[in-house]
Formats: sequence, structure tokens, C-alpha cells
Amino acid sequence: MSNPTLREEVFTKDLGTGGMGLEKSMTTSGTLGKTCILALLMALTFGYTWSLQGAGFVDKASMLMTVGAICGFIMAMIICFAPKNKYLAVTTSIYALFEGLFLGGISAVVNTSFPGIVPQAMLATILTIGGMYFLYTTKIIKCTDKFRKVIFISTFAIAGVYILQFILGFFGMVIPGLFSNTPFGIGISVIIVAIAAFNLIVDFDFIENFSGQVPDYFEWYGGFSLMVTIVWLYIEILKLLAKMQSRR
Repeated sequence: MSNPTLREEVFTKDLGTGGMGLEKSMTTSGTLGKTCILALLMALTFGYTWSLQGAGFVDKASMLMTVGAICGFIMAMIICFAPKNKYLAVTTSIYALFEGLFLGGISAVVNTSFPGIVPQAMLATILTIGGMYFLYTTKIIKCTDKFRKVIFISTFAIAGVYILQFILGFFGMVIPGLFSNTPFGIGISVIIVAIAAFNLIVDFDFIENFSGQVPDYFEWYGGFSLMVTIVWLYIEILKLLAKMQSRR
């Protein structure tokens, strides 16, 4: 799986005979519903951090961005590696709240340099999610083994480049063109946004394949996994729009 949180062993470990005999099992619609709940929770803290920009407290928003990033990462690790149980509703909700602080903070900071960019990024993200779900449900794009492999390799390559840049950053070095607003840099961002969007197709398919086979509290885990991809997608769209606007 290209999404590191959606690993098959997470859903199959200690499940015995799968979904047989389960009183309530995970469903696709239930997972999408839990995703919407997590998105609303994220929107609450996003809205608060975002409002700090309008009040002139960008530094505070930046501080909350850091808190949200660190605590959100810690919560993600806990969710991924702790035993899956009925407390997933609590842990995933806390994760969503921290991610809201992170996204609200980074949005406030970016908006100071590029006014009006955040609503554009939000709209583009929502339309992309809706578009990918439509393409998946109508089978216009089929999640074949080959499709999964291509998306996995592409996502792994992107992660590798980002890790390399993180290491080079300690030495004051930058990968040429990666963060530039040149046509090359913008083209790279377009490709990354596309890969992030296609990851949603793989996520939808994985969740559908396990529907009816695991307990219903896994709907929260599925929602959390979708949120991980959506957060990545929003950040990449924000970066792409920033590159494009900086050329004006």
C-alpha cells in the first residue's frame, strides 16, 4: 500500500476468521461517515488557528502549527502501532484536532505571503476528493494491481526525495528546482498533487475490500487513513498554488 497507515496486517491481525460472526462490521458508508466527522473536528481547530491571522497573531498561529505537527505525528504513531480497539474513536478524533491546528497554522502563514490562496486550496482539495470518489465509484479508474504498484512506487519515490531534502537541509542545501517557481518546479508539484490524488483511489479500494470483514470500530481507522492522504493532498495543492502565484 502507498498509504503507510493502510497495511493489510493492521486489518487481519488477530481477527481469526475475519468478519464471520461479527455483530457489527465495518462498511464503506460507515467509514466515509467517520471521515466526515474527523474532517469536521479538524475544521474546528483549523478555523481557530486560521482566525489568529485575521487578528494579527500570525506568530501564535505558527506556534500552534508546530504543536499540531508534532502532536499530530505522535498521535498518528499511536494509532498505527497500538492495538486496534474501541478507543479508536477517541484517538483518531484527537489526531484530527491536532491536524487542524497544523493545517490552520500553515495556512495562516502562507496566506500572509499569498492573500486568498487558502480558499482556493480548500476548494481544489474538496473538488479533487469528490472527483476521485466519482472516478472510483463509476469505475472510470479501476484500482488494478498494476495501478496500485505504480502509485506505490511513485509515492515511495516522492517520500525518498523529501527525506533526502530534509537531510540536505541540515547542510543548507536544496535539491535544484524542487521548490522553485520555475516551469520545472511547478511541473513537479503538479505530478505530486496527481499522485496524492490517485492515492485516494487506492485508499477507497482498500477500505471497500475490507468492508464486512472487520469490526465496525475499524471505520475510525479507515477514516483516519483517508485523512492522512487528504492532509497530504491539501499541503501539496497549497504549495502548487503558492508557486504559481509567486510568478505573478
